Amino acid sequence: MAAKKSPISLPSKGVFNEILQRGKLILRLMGDKRVNPVLKLLPIGSLVYLVVPLDFLPVNPVDDALVVWLGGYLFIELCPPDVVQEHMAVLNQVLPGEWKEPTAGSGSEEVIDAEWREKS
Repeated sequence: MAAKKSPISLPSKGVFNEILQRGKLILRLMGDKRVNPVLKLLPIGSLVYLVVPLDFLPVNPVDDALVVWLGGYLFIELCPPDVVQEHMAVLNQVLPGEWKEPTAGSGSEEVIDAEWREKS
């Protein structure tokens, strides 16, 4: 009998890395002049809601988290897709010296064997 697959799939990088990357993406989009200034009010408004307590609404940490997530989600979804893709490509780049899994056909089959000696 086959094992059932969990309906919830977590991001491969980890939840906290995904949250951090989404925050970086929002900051980059906020600074981009190609994004409509009215759209930039969404994340700002959600943060204002988080900071300024409203007496007529029941205060609940889950509500606050939901408003911040919704503001960020709608902001990214309503931004021009080509601008979002451009910023995501920059955020996903691997910096020199960082480790990355080689992909098939990337030329990783070539091995150079060498010895290292310290020059005095």
